[in-house]
Amino acid sequence: KLVFDILDLYRRWYEEYLAVPIIKGLKSEGEKFAGGNFTSTAEAFISENGRAIQAATSHYLGTNFAKMFKIEFEDENEVKQYVHQTSWGCTTRSIGIMIMTHGDDKGLVLPPNVSKYKAVIVPILYKNTDENVVYSYCKDIEKILKNAQINCIFDDRSLYSPGYKFNHWELRGIPIRIEVGPKDIQNNSCVFVRRDNNEKVNVKKESVLL
Repeated sequence: KLVFDILDLYRRWYEEYLAVPIIKGLKSEGEKFAGGNFTSTAEAFISENGRAIQAATSHYLGTNFAKMFKIEFEDENEVKQYVHQTSWGCTTRSIGIMIMTHGDDKGLVLPPNVSKYKAVIVPILYKNTDENVVYSYCKDIEKILKNAQINCIFDDRSLYSPGYKFNHWELRGIPIRIEVGPKDIQNNSCVFVRRDNNEKVNVKKESVLL
């Protein structure tokens, strides 16, 4: 039971945090862990090359290694028994699987549950734009999000254009870009842009948490 409980824990980690679909199964006799009774596996599918990749494994070793190393315990009848062992693991390969599953030509695409920043706020300034008004509006949105425990970042770097900032944060995979320009302020709104599909949605300032 422990073997399959751990395998399901790995499945949940991949699907709920990394947004990577997982197929659970058993390794063949030739592929199982050497010396073990059986090996269960979590496999991911990489659409770019059409191949599966081993995401995690959970092995039932039985008493094979316990007998080899004389690992024993006393049962309730004070009779010595060999312990039953398991072995399981999920490594940094999970990071590569996540990148290969979601990444595109622009760079990383990070699922919200593992992204340090959930959103980046980018001000759109024009020649006759009052910078202080736009920055103040952006800080209001930043405050709303942070008060709701949503980690975000306001990119107020004055030496870079909005286009440069778009590329900068797309490369780093931030899930949501929030654009704020003079027209958005007039409409008491902002523009949400999803990193994964580039979908744009106009959102009222008071509705940014909805």
